[in-house]
Amino acid sequence: MTDTTRSKLIQGRTGAWEIVMGLEIHAQVASRAKLFSGAAVGFGAGPNEQVSLVDAGFPGMLPTLNGHCVEQAVKTGLGLKAKINRRSQFDRKNYFYPDLPTGYQISQLYFPIVGEGVVEVEAEDGSFFNVGIERLHLEQDAGKLIHDLSPSESYVDLNRAGTALMEIVSKPDIRSPEEAVAYVKKIRTILIYLGTCDGDMEKGNLRADVNVSVCREGQYAKFKETGDFSHLGTRCEIKNVNSFRFISQAINYEARRQIEILEDGGQVVQETRLYDPTAGETRSMRSKEEANDYRYFPDPDLLPLELEQAWIDEIKAHLPELPDEKRRRLMSQYGLSQYDAVVLISEQAKADYFEEAAKGRDAKLVANWVTNELSARLAADGKDFSQSPLPAAHVAELVALIEEEVISSKIAKEVFDHVWASEGSPRQVVEARGLVQVNDTGAIEQAVDEIIAANPDKAAAVAEKPQAIGWFVGQVMKATGGKANPASVNAILKAKLGLE
Repeated sequence: MTDTTRSKLIQGRTGAWEIVMGLEIHAQVASRAKLFSGAAVGFGAGPNEQVSLVDAGFPGMLPTLNGHCVEQAVKTGLGLKAKINRRSQFDRKNYFYPDLPTGYQISQLYFPIVGEGVVEVEAEDGSFFNVGIERLHLEQDAGKLIHDLSPSESYVDLNRAGTALMEIVSKPDIRSPEEAVAYVKKIRTILIYLGTCDGDMEKGNLRADVNVSVCREGQYAKFKETGDFSHLGTRCEIKNVNSFRFISQAINYEARRQIEILEDGGQVVQETRLYDPTAGETRSMRSKEEANDYRYFPDPDLLPLELEQAWIDEIKAHLPELPDEKRRRLMSQYGLSQYDAVVLISEQAKADYFEEAAKGRDAKLVANWVTNELSARLAADGKDFSQSPLPAAHVAELVALIEEEVISSKIAKEVFDHVWASEGSPRQVVEARGLVQVNDTGAIEQAVDEIIAANPDKAAAVAEKPQAIGWFVGQVMKATGGKANPASVNAILKAKLGLE
């Protein structure tokens, strides 16, 4: 057994257990209209302001398929390296709930628009693992029930009813809470790069249903060998989890809950559960329905969807550069490490910002400023790179000043603070505040001589303990107000202290 496999085990009272997960990601299609009506899609509208007669389920209203949503689904399938099914079909999923005025949801069960694919995901340790995609299908969203406006009544808002969703169903290839979070992050990044979903989890535009089961150590390997699901445990589905933190917490709690039941001699009941972030636990919502419970049948108002291969090829030809390709290119073109490239591609705007700033500059140095100092400042202000108040040209100029030895890296941080405070460009700040690095070796040598003369005991100790030279470097930098060229300081000190 490998160390990686071992790290995925959970120790119970009676031995080790493995977690097995498959995720269903619901991504709202980036579209100005709904899947089967011309009603507008948007966040923040008043209750029931974006509802057509089709969405409201009025008798005699017929659905009309939104071609743009179909194109977005095909584009997503191609981005997931999945099979595009040229023939697909819409089905009615029948159930009754106040936020579903028609009494059924139009979905795709038997013939989805996208078939099997695979996604490469980076783990926390920098390694990669693959998650198989089972299918992607189009379906319409339901409305929303509001329970907190009255102590005795519930209200229905149908603004979301009929909104186009892509449900991306994974295979049971996910083995830990960390892998689940990494997978959702990767899917979200791909969708944003493609422009098929904005990935806004806070608004519910991307959310996940997490299917969790546990099995004894070694059983998952037998499942992979045979494809026999009897080697896996009974799964429970945690519905509508809309943050990375909640996904991790819900999985940890649910796996422990199932292990405790099994070790006490009980049986896990297949059911749908909800995660309560306040209590930090999952709770039962309803028994898990199977397909026959929904009485699926082909929607009689919608013809089968047939796509031309030439149209699919045209979409494929115009796909943007996707995260995996961008990561490999950044490593090849700019000589970046895998870690730096992965951090940069995590946001499309961040990667674009880096490339703009790196033109003609030291790419590694630019990457450090973009992923560390600038990222931290933006995060503290609740902004992303598309909202950065600093143009990429300012970071490029700051790096240029370091490369030209006009300023040191230490001074650069002070310059950055002033630039962030809108005091001007890096060069303007350096000139206005007199922050030019001291490259005059005579001045540096004078400061070194004075400090050595004032500390003869420490100077003598350096011969036995060479690392003590760091103290002298600090004193020289302090004496020069941090402006001395660090390379010159080190060279002169080594010569004066006999370390060369």
